[in-house]
Amino acid sequence: MQLTDLGWNSFFDNHFEPYRKQNLTALRITRANREKYIARNELGAFTCDLPGKFRFDAGSKNNFPAVGDWVAASIQPMGKKAVIQALLPRQNAFSRKTAGHLTEEQVVAANIDLVFIVCGLDLNFNLRRIERYLSLALESGAVPVVLLNKDDLCAEAETRKHEVQTIALGVDVHTVSAHRKAGLDILNAYLQTGKTAAFLGSSGVGKSTIINSLLGTARLKVNEVSELGSRGRHTTSFRELILLPTGGMVMDTPGMRELQAWGDEEGLKQVFDDIEALALQCRFKDCRHQTEPGCALQKALTDATLDADRFKSYLKLKNEFAYLSDRQTMKANALEKAHWKAISQQARNFKKNE
Repeated sequence: MQLTDLGWNSFFDNHFEPYRKQNLTALRITRANREKYIARNELGAFTCDLPGKFRFDAGSKNNFPAVGDWVAASIQPMGKKAVIQALLPRQNAFSRKTAGHLTEEQVVAANIDLVFIVCGLDLNFNLRRIERYLSLALESGAVPVVLLNKDDLCAEAETRKHEVQTIALGVDVHTVSAHRKAGLDILNAYLQTGKTAAFLGSSGVGKSTIINSLLGTARLKVNEVSELGSRGRHTTSFRELILLPTGGMVMDTPGMRELQAWGDEEGLKQVFDDIEALALQCRFKDCRHQTEPGCALQKALTDATLDADRFKSYLKLKNEFAYLSDRQTMKANALEKAHWKAISQQARNFKKNE
């Protein structure tokens, strides 16, 4: 195995140069569970610790290593252990706002090439949820692919596929059955050596079952899904990067009940490019698309050329990004105020000690 098999490229090689001079080793994080890490390179896997200095300098959780990250580490002389000294810059990251009231970024997956958005064709099927996943996947810079699983349980699988294609223009959409291992061969075309793919979706949609099929073994635990509501339990409790025997790497992630927006609106604009184009035709540039005269979106709703549910989904995400931006500005202002308050306090203490 070579580092390039794990996704190493010129981007990471250039950023690693100063650490190479310090005799540090490049490792890729393959498992993260409550700040306990496993990372690997061409020599094998290492259990890794975070030193106190790293924790202090990181400042916030989003600067801690995530699965898929490359780090510079010092290898311990005894055993397969290492100490993480630095986090290399990320090429991209799939992020969400942390659950709850805190306005902080949670990196779900780092340095990924593909995002497989898995949705069940049972009662889990939800176009609005797919739009949200697509928006955040495109925000990350990775290439999204939609997998509609459990087509053996849905007589209208092709109809559902067409519905997704209408909201995911330019995005590949496939119907598969992980239970029957049908349609999964198409994934091999995406999972080439050195490429990293993250599987994202709600609990019970079949992410772990699909990965087990790709591995050819039941490595990941799979729970039965309740027939009442087609809800699954969180089978996967931590994120893990897994090497496939045919090349490429896949990342299994815990099902996410809450997927709040993070970043700017680039992904949103791509998913809802039809609505964004219509908005440019509004009479007023600051149109809120509610009761303003000359609103092109309201006209489209009246003419039934714009789906009302899709419009609501767009507004909801748009408002989330606006709220996020406001909260980030407030947080930045508060930090700046605290910074200057600390400087003023230091100056007063200095004068007292003169």
